[in-house]
Formats: sequence, structure tokens, C-alpha cells
Amino acid sequence: MQISEAESQVMEVLWSGSPRTAEDVVAALSDQQAWQVATIKTLLNRLLKKGAVLAEKDGRRFLYSPLLTRDQWLVTESGSMVQRLFGGRIAPLVAHFGQHGKLSADDLEDLKRLVKELSDGK
Repeated sequence: MQISEAESQVMEVLWSGSPRTAEDVVAALSDQQAWQVATIKTLLNRLLKKGAVLAEKDGRRFLYSPLLTRDQWLVTESGSMVQRLFGGRIAPLVAHFGQHGKLSADDLEDLKRLVKELSDGK
């Protein structure tokens, strides 16, 4: 399921706590975006049509909850990015970040630990 950058910001709000009204989403995004309620409702409707969120009627308003989990979205997005930019291979991705100074000493230690855990079958 493809989710736009704007839609992903709405999803982040829903992933952080649900259910929420459109007004709740607007309030949560107000520091980052100057979106109006109508814009948020448009984004929520797009996400509804895609099957990423559920809307439940609560009086005169709707309460929105995510159907798509953040982990499901990350798997799709990260896999797509790695495929598009690095032919589906992770090693060139890590090498790219290493060559451009984007890996800290802590990152390198985490990667070493992860590779060891994966090699040991944990």
C-alpha cells in the first residue's frame, strides 16, 4: 500500500494514539503543518479508501484508527527504497551511509552486534 508523505504524517499521529477525531489530528500536527481541518479530512478519506484506517461514527463525528500498522508500512517503504536505490541489496545501502559519514560509532557497534546475532541464528 502506497502512502504519500502527507498521509504518513497523519498515520504517525494515529499510530501514536487512537482513536482520534480529525480535529485531534489537526491539533497534533499544528506544530509541524499549517493544515486546515478540510485538508486533514481529505487525507483521512484517502487513507480510508486505501484501507489504511478505520472510521467509526461517534455522534456527529468520526473516530479514526489505523488498520495498517507502522511496522507493515516500514517493511513496504524500506523494501521499496532499498529496491529502487540499491537493487534490493542492504550492503550497498550501509556502505553508502558509511562512505558519506552518516554512521556514528554507536551505529557501527549496533550493526556489528546485529550481524553477530544474525550469524549466530538469534
